[in-house]
Amino acid sequence: MNLTNKQKHFLKSQAHALKPVVMVGSNGLTEGVVAEIENAINHHELIKVKIAAEERETKNLIAAAIVRETKAVQVQLIGSILTLYRPSEDKKIVLPK
Repeated sequence: MNLTNKQKHFLKSQAHALKPVVMVGSNGLTEGVVAEIENAINHHELIKVKIAAEERETKNLIAAAIVRETKAVQVQLIGSILTLYRPSEDKKIVLPK
């Protein structure tokens, strides 16, 4: 799924007030963490994940793995906070055209 710049801007504004619901700790991206991300994104559609890694390259690799495993769209990655979006069947968030 590809998002337009307008849609990304809309999702960023929606995510601004959100707090991270899942944290990737020192153990890295485990099956349990992926399952928690899946549950959260199924329920909310738009979530933030905090990645506790020191190196920027490590954060980027973990973010890419999360996107690949969850089949979600990366809205943004600022510092250690990754914002993800994946529409559910309920369509809680209506994206602009």
